[in-house]
Amino acid sequence: MEQHAGYVANKDDLLKRLRRAEGQVRGIQRMVEDDTYCIDVLTQVSAATKALETVALALLDDHLAHCVAEASAEGGPVADEKLREASAAIARLVR
Repeated sequence: MEQHAGYVANKDDLLKRLRRAEGQVRGIQRMVEDDTYCIDVLTQVSAATKALETVALALLDDHLAHCVAEASAEGGPVADEKLREASAAIARLVR
């Protein structure tokens, strides 16, 4: 079975979201450099975290819809492995 990224159809959107999150993190760095009030920095950290979580959930959704679905159709050990991978990824996201 050929390995390919299940998110290929959403790649541009994911890259746009990642660039936005990168900008948010740079903004947080500037806030710390400028001695911005703690709560204001924490608010921006929360926003950047949510932005990355949105990317992670989109990637997970694509993984389930493409990689796991294809492996499930194939069945056997390949399907078992993809399900284990997805379960581990979900566990990492909710920690």
